[in-house]
Parts: sequence; structure tokens; C-alpha cells
Amino acid sequence: MELVRAASLTGYVATMWELGMDPAPLLREAGLSPDVLANSEQLISGVASMRLLERSARATGCLTLGLRMAEKRSLASLGAISLMVTHAASLRLALQMLTEFRNRVNSTLMLQIEEGDGIVVVRENFVFSTPEPLRQGSDLALGVLVRLCADVLGESWAPLAVCFSHEAPPAREMAIFPRLFRCRPEFDSQFGGIVIDARDLDRANPRADSDLASQARKLIEAVRYADLRTTQQSVEQLIVLLLPTGRATIRTCAESLGVTVRTLQRKLEAEGVGFNELLNRVRMQLATQYLANPRVRVTDVADLLGYSSIGAFTRWHTQFFGASPKKLRVRGTHQVSDERVKILM
Repeated sequence: MELVRAASLTGYVATMWELGMDPAPLLREAGLSPDVLANSEQLISGVASMRLLERSARATGCLTLGLRMAEKRSLASLGAISLMVTHAASLRLALQMLTEFRNRVNSTLMLQIEEGDGIVVVRENFVFSTPEPLRQGSDLALGVLVRLCADVLGESWAPLAVCFSHEAPPAREMAIFPRLFRCRPEFDSQFGGIVIDARDLDRANPRADSDLASQARKLIEAVRYADLRTTQQSVEQLIVLLLPTGRATIRTCAESLGVTVRTLQRKLEAEGVGFNELLNRVRMQLATQYLANPRVRVTDVADLLGYSSIGAFTRWHTQFFGASPKKLRVRGTHQVSDERVKILM
């Protein structure tokens, strides 16, 4: 089970009340409670939290629920690493810390940083064992990311662009975008993330304090959390990075981690998972995300998932989702039951 800190739902209760709805029934439906959310370090189901946000958006009719929650966030919601991030010497170092200590923030969320031609693209991807609807969770994560960048670079900072893989919400809900992001949003994009000036990555943080940042790191590393980075999570991150290149193989992952294929297999077996299972999990989640965007062609999705032909991608998709990608795109739903996943894995 993918676990996240209860802090991942910071702002949920207040946002629901603002929208005129009692959050308690929906929390109970998701197997959660306000008492659990009161303890930010309590571990909860990542899948339950994602489904809660989607269910709440439908119940309230508010497609910007996740963004409303992001407006209520501060760096303190990151927990123990907030002091380290706040006093990082640059945004580059702050983002590196987020990646390094991912398990202590949200183990299901991965950052990808791509530099080139004077700009930097920071993508965010969720990785779950089964495909999940992610609009609200992705919006929330993007809002929090931009607030983190502004905290490091100054409140006057703004990204060059913010990209959403979903369609635009109704006009009545658009006001939150310039308020939160201070730039024009791009909808139906091929990815979810932000575009920033490459110079911003290494611009000095006016609040940086190397002594405080160093002390915070020592305190965090001194605490031996049970949820340290696992081999499974390292491999998942490599798969996400390698899929578009067609090199997401166990051999390439083993080489990247500096171990033999057999050693990597043993490590994964000790964690109760196999490489092919992880590969299919990541592909299922990304397929769900990419195919939800009507502007992304099925052939492009096949390429992004590492398939050399549309036929191979269609056969895989039919095996795991029970229908071809074109058919499920027409239906507007991508779901696979836990039971089917177990059988196919």
C-alpha cells in the first residue's frame, strides 16, 4: 500500500466548508477521519487521499478544489524538511532536497527536471500500483510546487508557464489561476508541470542560511525513519525517466543503480515485487494520465511508454485495461480492478 503523510490533505477540511459541504461523510467514505488529519505525520493511504479529492470535486462541482487547497499551504506542510528547503542556497538545491527526501514528503510523487535552451521544465508524476484519477491531486501538487519556488525565490517570482494535462475548468473558476500562479495557464498540455527561466535555478536565495540548512539535514538524517527510500521506489523513478527512451529494462536500471541484474532482482524480491510488475504499474498510471488528454495521439502515448509500435502498445493496453486505448478514450474512463492487476501481475 502506498502511504503518504496526512499533511498531504492540509487545507481539505477548510476548503470543503468554504464550498458549503460537510467533509466528514466523504472522509468516512474514504476510510479517513478529521481526527486522523489533525496529526500531519500520520500515514494514510495515498490512493484513498487521491480518490477523496476526486470524489469531493464531483460532490461540490468544483474542478479547482486541489488549487484551492494549495492556496492554503505553506512550506510547513512539508514537515521536517521545510527548514532545510527554506534555507537552501538556491532553488536547484531545494528541488534536489525534495527529490532526495521524497519519502518523507510524499513517496508517490516524483519530480523530473529537464534543462535546455535557457528554460527548465519541472514535471510531476504520481506512481501508484493501480491507475488512479489524478486531476485534483496533480493540481494540488503543482500549486504547492509553485508556492515552494516563490518561497525560495521571493514572492514576486512567477514561472514562465504552468501546464495542465487536463482541459480548462469553467470560466467561473478561472480566477484562481492568475492568483496562484501569476502566469497564463496552458491546458490540454502533454505534461503537467511548470516552465521556468534556467537562471532561476541557481539564483541566490535571499533567505539562505547554510548553517541552519546543514543543521536541519543532520537532524533529519539522525532520525532513522522506517520509510527510507526502497529499491522499489528507486526503480520506479528510473522507469519513469527511461520509458520515453525505450530503455526501461532491468539491465539498464541495474546499471544505473550500480548493481548486477541478479542483485537487483534479489532486492526487489525481498520487497515482494518484481521488475515487470513495477514496469506495468508505471505504464498503467502514465497511460491513464496521457490518454486523458485528447490532444495527445495514441501513437505518441505508445512512444512515451516505450513501445516501438502502436500494435504492441494496443495489445498491452487491452491485456491490462480490457479494451484498446481508442475504445477506452471514447468511453472517457481508464480503470482496472485490484483483482485484475493481481491476476495479470
